[in-house]
Amino acid sequence: MRPLDGFRSIKLKLGALVSATVALTAVLATVATERGVSPWLTVPVSVAVALALTQFLARGMTSPLREMTAAARVMASGDYSRPVTATSNDEVGELARSFNSMAVALARVDRQRRDLVANVSHELRTPVSALRALLENLVDGVVQPDAERLQVALQQTERLGRLVADLLDLSRVDAGLSRLDPVPLEVAPFLEEVVAEAQLGERPVGFRVEVAPPDLVIEADRARLHQLLANLLDNAGRHSPPAGTVHVRAYPTAGGTVLEVADQGPGIPPEERQAAFERFTTGSGRDDGGTGLGLAIARWVTDLHGGSIEVVDSATGAMVRARIPHQPAPEPSRIVHEEHA
Repeated sequence: MRPLDGFRSIKLKLGALVSATVALTAVLATVATERGVSPWLTVPVSVAVALALTQFLARGMTSPLREMTAAARVMASGDYSRPVTATSNDEVGELARSFNSMAVALARVDRQRRDLVANVSHELRTPVSALRALLENLVDGVVQPDAERLQVALQQTERLGRLVADLLDLSRVDAGLSRLDPVPLEVAPFLEEVVAEAQLGERPVGFRVEVAPPDLVIEADRARLHQLLANLLDNAGRHSPPAGTVHVRAYPTAGGTVLEVADQGPGIPPEERQAAFERFTTGSGRDDGGTGLGLAIARWVTDLHGGSIEVVDSATGAMVRARIPHQPAPEPSRIVHEEHA
């Protein structure tokens, strides 16, 4: 029982505790005096009753602190599942509720850490296994080092390189080390440059760029915006069918510049669109050679600029729409994965 939970301040609780013990002692002393009980008996009995009342009332005040101490010991071993009873309205109750929120956040972070290790291990194992098998066959003389097999080795190496680069980018995100260097960019030649690099990729897809007006200029960090578009184009290229076309559009709006990348692939179901921007999410269990980090990095870049990114409805395939404001955010923001976890 916690009879003092209704008080909104620890000071009020202490005042009520002192008042209750003093009043009880006075009543006992008065009654004992009126009945002629010896003071040598009245005093120790009154003190004992007052101490019992203090223990009863104070126990409810301090029990959340004892629970937090016990829960902290358990959390040190990696168990975040023990909640603290937070029924009081005072400062201790607020602390208990904050402690429970912290435990939930730590559990989420620990789960993400475990998922990160598992996903990175999986992403690394696939190309490493393919390279190992190919190299063993070459060493044993089972196959010859022709152009086709060397191309396979190169593709797996490039996949490893993309994963390492993406992990380095995410480490900068988590460390909060990235800063913007916004400069005026002519959108049309900038998009042509990024598309030219994307055409060197593995899949035989075409790219169509539309910029309206043709002289559109955007103020953004060139390197980060290049990173955003490169990831979107890589993602669209991998999900487009052979000989498909990836459409890249840019146009101004009242809130900034919109960049759209649309493919002709299977699309992203509405229930998966929000999760598509989480780390290591490839959607519906597909293993298409991606790292599952491209859209997470794209969201990070838009967050840095103070913009937004989303998957929108499209007649065919998937369309990702990024909005970059006219003036980039003064301070960079971070991606927080537990908020969508």
